[in-house]
Amino acid sequence: PPLATGRVRPASPPFAPSGPSAAMAATVDMRVLPNLPGYSLPQEKERHPRGQTFNQVNGVRMELSRGERPKFVKAIKPVETWRTGSLPDSHTRATFKQAVAEDGVQQCELPAWDAFDRHVLRFYGYFKEAVVESNLENSRVRNVVIYYYLEDDTCHVIEPREDNSGIPQGQLLRRHRFPGNHSESGYLKPEDLRVGEDLSVYGKTIKITDADPFTRSYFEQAGMPQGTAEAAEADAFRRTREAMKENSALAPRSYEKIYREVMLGGGHINADMQQFLENDRKVLRFFAIMDDLQTPQFERRPFILLYFLADDTVEIREMYPLNCGRDNFPIFFRKGKLAIGDYKVMGPQAQPRPRKDFVDGRNWSVGMTITLLTNNRFFLYDADDFTREYFANELGTELEPRIDVTLPERAVTRAQTPPYTGYGTWDDSMSSVTHLIPKPPQKNFVKLFQHEGKILRAKARFANPKAEDVDRVFVISYFMQDDCVSIHEPPQRNLGIVTGRFLEKAVHVNQLTGKFFTPDDLVPGGSVKVYNHEFHILDVDEYTRKLFENPNHQFNTYDAESVLQKLRESMRQQFPLVRDVFRRFDKDHDGVVSAGEFKECLEKFGFANLPEDFVLGLMKNFDGCRDGQISYNEFCDALLDEDFPVGMLKTKAPVDSRPDPDFAERASYKVVERSETAAVRKAVIALGNIVAKRENMLTRIIKEFRHITHEDVATLEQVSAVLLATGN
Repeated sequence: PPLATGRVRPASPPFAPSGPSAAMAATVDMRVLPNLPGYSLPQEKERHPRGQTFNQVNGVRMELSRGERPKFVKAIKPVETWRTGSLPDSHTRATFKQAVAEDGVQQCELPAWDAFDRHVLRFYGYFKEAVVESNLENSRVRNVVIYYYLEDDTCHVIEPREDNSGIPQGQLLRRHRFPGNHSESGYLKPEDLRVGEDLSVYGKTIKITDADPFTRSYFEQAGMPQGTAEAAEADAFRRTREAMKENSALAPRSYEKIYREVMLGGGHINADMQQFLENDRKVLRFFAIMDDLQTPQFERRPFILLYFLADDTVEIREMYPLNCGRDNFPIFFRKGKLAIGDYKVMGPQAQPRPRKDFVDGRNWSVGMTITLLTNNRFFLYDADDFTREYFANELGTELEPRIDVTLPERAVTRAQTPPYTGYGTWDDSMSSVTHLIPKPPQKNFVKLFQHEGKILRAKARFANPKAEDVDRVFVISYFMQDDCVSIHEPPQRNLGIVTGRFLEKAVHVNQLTGKFFTPDDLVPGGSVKVYNHEFHILDVDEYTRKLFENPNHQFNTYDAESVLQKLRESMRQQFPLVRDVFRRFDKDHDGVVSAGEFKECLEKFGFANLPEDFVLGLMKNFDGCRDGQISYNEFCDALLDEDFPVGMLKTKAPVDSRPDPDFAERASYKVVERSETAAVRKAVIALGNIVAKRENMLTRIIKEFRHITHEDVATLEQVSAVLLATGN
């Protein structure tokens, strides 16, 4: 018979057991039981896959939760960078290019977190708060700032902090999506924020009075301009604070007023307290020096003398110069009363000194020498601007201008260079003199590139020859690339002397001048002396004569077409990919090859001494748009052949190496522009490292800006002053 599960029990074999154990062995499938009212059975799953949340929408990688649809906005489509070459566009791409909006601007959809990244709407407003515990005011106006983040439609409200308000201020509502009554989604939208209207959120009614310029421009582009700004209401507390800043006492406090008050039985004021209230945070600052004669070597030590007008105390600070060798303890005398004359330690039962026995900074002046702390003589050579204004306005005396107290630079005696020993080259010998551990001398590669292959030759004879040396003739060769000199004696018939190399090529000293050989030593009519052999210069060759007349003369002529073909072939052999070749010659990695980098490229392949006009002429064939620099696309077009040419055996255009003054001017301008861009990039990176890599540095910088200016922008001088004040 069928079981309760709906299955038919198979027939038992002859040897199958029977009884209660057989009934317990039968299995029941719970999934086929009917759903009876009031009973529910767990749903068993055979597979448990995890949902995929990563997806790519419109070319942007996004993480989407199940059932969530991201917020997309329309944005201007970026410029098409697809390069089709000589072939026409495909049908799909041509159709895609024709999809233009009605206003003629191509648009695309982007996720809101990408298109509206760091786009924040800022509104200003206020709300009234009832005051029931005071009889001086009924309500208080509290100003707030509303921030609306377009990327995720979240908001948060902050209240600017005010001094002595007695109210916890700062963030009133944390960032989240505010509920809205006028929108279909139930959340606040940008359209719900209007200048001049009320915003009700969590039982508070905020009156929106103004918006920042970015917010107004955003709504104007959307076709919903905001209203005019409204003035915030002023409560009794705010009016009282403003009156305290503007209004003053009817009659200023004077000695006559104090006398009248004392005569009437009042006005007994504390003199020290009155001095503190009038002169708090007013400090006279003088700059001084002290000639320290107690050290083995004379030293002029700079100091700053501070006189506090609030309590007539003095503090002396020492300004340590760089690498002075002293411990960094700037407090030379701690703030306190400083007696005139010898410094004495007073006991607990000693009588207090009168005020006239202490130092008074009002008696100091620029150019004065004062003796403090028994035997320390300070010379005052300058004062700050506040001190000069205080002396001019309060004391009626003008301080002298700054006095220059800088010492002349000490002449450091340099040890005399020992004479050349003759072992090795001159540079090797000097390396053992300048370094404790000798290092191999460095070659001047710039000079090697500029003067490669330039050899000056002069014909010479002995100045005071012997009888057998009268007919001997020598050729002195000077190599401009490394300043080496060699002397060769050409063969002559029936001379009777073995000719050939007379002096090996090396760096030698002209004994007549005591210096190395220079091109000026080979002037015809002059004399040179090397290894006690004096030679008289008779004549020079034509190459040397032309080089003396014009040092920048170019003797070699180059075929522009041949040079360009060799350059292309050498570049192709550098790397298999053109991208790697371009990166090899783009030294500063700015995406373009400038005139200097192109010249270095020519020098690498053996064209070191090409004229400037010839180099710019070759560069012009690489620069397709003639903007003075070679981009990657232009580099590829000049180096590679077309993939699908229209004609057979198509060749490159002929080389135009004619000088172009306009192109040379644009190339030099691009070099200057790139150097300025690199300097700006370096400064921005350094400024970012200051802010990011130092703890609380951004807070300190903002605090310093608030001390210097109240405006939203800062000048270059103010930025420099802030960085200097923060130790950068």
